[in-house]
Amino acid sequence: MSSKSIRARCLATCASLVLLSAFAGKALAEPEMVKGPAAEPECMVPWTADTKFFKFPAKKGPYRIALANGYIANTWRIQMIQTAKAYAAQPEVKAKLKEFKVVSTGEDVPAQISAINNFIDSGYDAIVVNAQNPTAFGPVIKRAKQAGVVLVAFDNILATEDAINVNVDQKGLGELWARWLVKNVPDGGKVLEVRGVAGTSVDTDRHNGLHSVLNSSGKKWQITEVVGKWDDGVAQKATADAIATNGPFDAISGQGGDTGIVQAMLDAKHKMVPFGGETENGFRKFCAAKASEGLKCSSAGTGPAQVAVAIKVALAALEGKVVPQSVKLPLAVVEDPNFKKDVDYFPSQSDNFFVGNSFPTCGINFTAQEIMGQSKDNQ
Repeated sequence: MSSKSIRARCLATCASLVLLSAFAGKALAEPEMVKGPAAEPECMVPWTADTKFFKFPAKKGPYRIALANGYIANTWRIQMIQTAKAYAAQPEVKAKLKEFKVVSTGEDVPAQISAINNFIDSGYDAIVVNAQNPTAFGPVIKRAKQAGVVLVAFDNILATEDAINVNVDQKGLGELWARWLVKNVPDGGKVLEVRGVAGTSVDTDRHNGLHSVLNSSGKKWQITEVVGKWDDGVAQKATADAIATNGPFDAISGQGGDTGIVQAMLDAKHKMVPFGGETENGFRKFCAAKASEGLKCSSAGTGPAQVAVAIKVALAALEGKVVPQSVKLPLAVVEDPNFKKDVDYFPSQSDNFFVGNSFPTCGINFTAQEIMGQSKDNQ
């Protein structure tokens, strides 16, 4: 055989080996579809009966995990960052971590995608993300899957079945608030809807849930929408402007920043009305104190501790345990007249503290001191 033929045969063999290696690497990286239940079925509840279950190839720890956050300029997100750090610092979790990295990139979607790409390139084992947009992450989701990086989205989730999503029923939360308004405003009327951050799945889902119930209630509603970005200061100003131009209102629904919304009502001497809102401590203080004046509240939502559940799921996936592709978490709900001091709201704590920040079925519960002792900064 000529040297030229030998060389050609070697090149063909080498190319085949490279191709086989690539396929083997891809097969090793991607999760296997398996039957449930999950490793911790009380915690990792599948979203529906049709939810798929993943089993990733087990990796040896300790692990490098990153949190790629977007928007940071409200108290929920700040408390979320603090909760993530508090969870990572717990001894049984810390023992599994070689590194825990936090980055917040603001409302810039390309910047958040770039941060996730950087974590993949840097060899992180898992990335948890609170996504600024549910549909813009397709290429980076594919990269994470091919690289064997466990990608877990929570709160604002990703529109994909190639990553793990952890969330509460955000549309159901909007529906819950709307049912409260329908129940407590018997003749319909003017509603102020204070929305969150535009473009996020949470804002869209809550908005759609609210409108679906109001529209099908058989009552006539006139809805004024403003943007509050889940922030007390922004929501307070937006509410003040709405009262001045379109008020008074017969009911209010706020996705967050609800303490600021009530404060704007007080400043404008607006009557207290039925209110469907989130779980901020300050809002619940108002709900308890002003109920006799007409502030009949449904306070419901999900505490920032869902980030801890996302990290817990990521660790389980890295350890080769069975996890649902989509995990459904319970809502924390308290409604008038059941607001109990030092149980449902805490007079001695900050107004900005989100109550109900625990998931007992996942063994996740934090004191205010654990959370507030952490910084919101990138690390």
